[in-house]
Amino acid sequence: MANKRSLKLKQYTMLVVAIMLLATSWTGSPSHAAVPKLDLIRVALFMQLPGKYDDTTAAATFSSPSGLSIGSRQPDGVSSWFNVSGGTNVRFAPDSFKVKVYESSTFASALAVQKRLQALKGAAFLTSLSKNGTIIYQVIEGTYKTAAEAAAAGTKWTADSELSKLVGGFKAVQQGPLHLESAAYAGKTEAIAAASGFGAAGLDAFVAVRSSQTGTASYSVMVGAALTDAELQIVQAAASKAAGGSTLKTADTKLPYLLLRNDHTVSAKAESNSELYMFAGSDTKISIAPVGSDPIKLTERSNRSYRGQFELSMLNGRMAVINELPFEQYLYSVVGVEMYSTWPAEALKAQAVAARSYALNKGFGFQIAHVVDTTLSQAYYGTGSERASTIAAVDDTAGEVALYNDKVIEALFAASSGGMTADAKEIWGNAVPYLQAVKSPDTSSEVGLHSWYRVVLPSGLLGYVRDDLLDETGQTTAAGSSIMQVNTNGTKVRKHPQIQDAIPVVATAESGTRVIVLEKKVESNSMSWVRGPYTPQEMLTVINARVKTPITGPLRTLEVSQSGASGRATEILANGQKLNVSYPDMFRSTLGIDGSLPSTLFQIEETAKVSLLGAGSATRTKPSDTAPVYVITAGGKVTEASQSNLFILDGSKQLRASTKEPSFRFIGTGNGHGVGLSQYGALSLAQQGYDYQYILKYYYKDVTIAKE
Repeated sequence: MANKRSLKLKQYTMLVVAIMLLATSWTGSPSHAAVPKLDLIRVALFMQLPGKYDDTTAAATFSSPSGLSIGSRQPDGVSSWFNVSGGTNVRFAPDSFKVKVYESSTFASALAVQKRLQALKGAAFLTSLSKNGTIIYQVIEGTYKTAAEAAAAGTKWTADSELSKLVGGFKAVQQGPLHLESAAYAGKTEAIAAASGFGAAGLDAFVAVRSSQTGTASYSVMVGAALTDAELQIVQAAASKAAGGSTLKTADTKLPYLLLRNDHTVSAKAESNSELYMFAGSDTKISIAPVGSDPIKLTERSNRSYRGQFELSMLNGRMAVINELPFEQYLYSVVGVEMYSTWPAEALKAQAVAARSYALNKGFGFQIAHVVDTTLSQAYYGTGSERASTIAAVDDTAGEVALYNDKVIEALFAASSGGMTADAKEIWGNAVPYLQAVKSPDTSSEVGLHSWYRVVLPSGLLGYVRDDLLDETGQTTAAGSSIMQVNTNGTKVRKHPQIQDAIPVVATAESGTRVIVLEKKVESNSMSWVRGPYTPQEMLTVINARVKTPITGPLRTLEVSQSGASGRATEILANGQKLNVSYPDMFRSTLGIDGSLPSTLFQIEETAKVSLLGAGSATRTKPSDTAPVYVITAGGKVTEASQSNLFILDGSKQLRASTKEPSFRFIGTGNGHGVGLSQYGALSLAQQGYDYQYILKYYYKDVTIAKE
């Protein structure tokens, strides 16, 4: 009995262990590769990176309510040189090749020169210094890579007749980044006094800032701005006649420095100036950090304010402006720009995880920065875009990313997929397993919008009028089309069904004007839109500016010849010839007039294209058939259809406006490339009660959501 009991106990124990192991296999968490972590993100606001990103500025102006700490960044950390008081503007620019276009003791004349240079798109600075016992105002232009570039600019400015009148007999002078430098002074005040002393001898002299041995600011004076060593020797000879001039030495351009100029460019007033620091030195990185917890405002980026700190450096001969800040705080702004902060929390959370995943996937995508602040990466507008709801969405999903095969995905997203997301292959030509075409509920963008009627005016012109500006008359044409009446004087008849102030109106109509309705459409939005009609010459011009192989005109036909899984155009023929672009999404810019087309999910209406059935069932197709068209009027008279528009009632009783000469309209849906998460689709799903993880997994196939 004992042996039997012991055997049963052993069998029971083994069974329990087996059940426990089985239960563990059911409920255990799957193993994943480590989720990448990023503490600080570097965002390029200005940079020149050929072939990838090109948005530059000649100067960068910073301020912060609590003040700024200015210094240099070294491999072992940041060395703080000096502070700028709260609310004070401080400007930075490279100490590079430039042109001194003008100088005068009269501020008004210098200001006029600077304004003219600005009108000519020049990077003009209006500065002042003490020289020959008085205040001299100088207008310098440019931050050029080479002396040759500066010389070319000088020739360009000299050729402008209006500028020549303003500068009178002053001859433009090229300036360079070579200087003489004094020994260090006790402080900034002493350096300013010394610079005035050299200025009294007729020399251009500036206060300079370097790092002392203790890491704080060391002030000296730099004299001259020479192009070559030979020019610098001439400056040396002139300086030797001034007090202390014989002790000046060639400035060491390998070590970081800031050259200070008094700058009147922003204020445009003689009595008001900012400090303009021109930086140089091999691999110099200037650090700009807030003294307190307040953000930093950057004037040249639409006066936006940013968390974290800034770094200025030179890249490809241009100033790069990088904002470095905590990664999760960067997302506070991205979510606030990419989605409306009033949208449901689950949609905002989905956007937060997508934005986090996208940035981590890109790594250092821009050489010295992870991302840029435009939609080339994802839009980032600083603290002004943050809201309590966007901050909560980021905090509630802190560290969460979307993974496919244990790797962070390229979590692409667009405003609206137009009812169907795009497969990556039909947009860029390469398949991505988690970026497939799926149906998307994107009509949420149409809620609350006006309808617009496409109408024919008594003059025969066509355009769109908003529904609240028209009244029903209860009358129809002989063909059954509704006749409506304008109810407001000066009603604008627009080319597209939306208000676009940059695009001229078709016409204006007075109250009581009767119009014939051709169609009714919702106001153009992220879901559905209309562009055109455009003339053949307009289309040919924009196409040939962007395709690899030009189309020989005149343009007669333009058609979508192949479509992808979502219906987006993957091949387009013009006069039967393929538009040669690098990848299908380029059709948006290639065909866009007054801006890119919103998406590639469109149909092209060739307005002159019509098939006619004649006697004996003979058919003709225009515009390939150039023979005239004849119509029979109500009185039985046969006349040639000579007007620009021909209104045709098709077999479905739909009235269509055909044109005598070719023109092209685009009727489309969606806004953006359409790949990945649709933001308006996420809105709709959240409104239906789905959570952010469901939304993400709906748009990104077979992904998992993981946290660091």
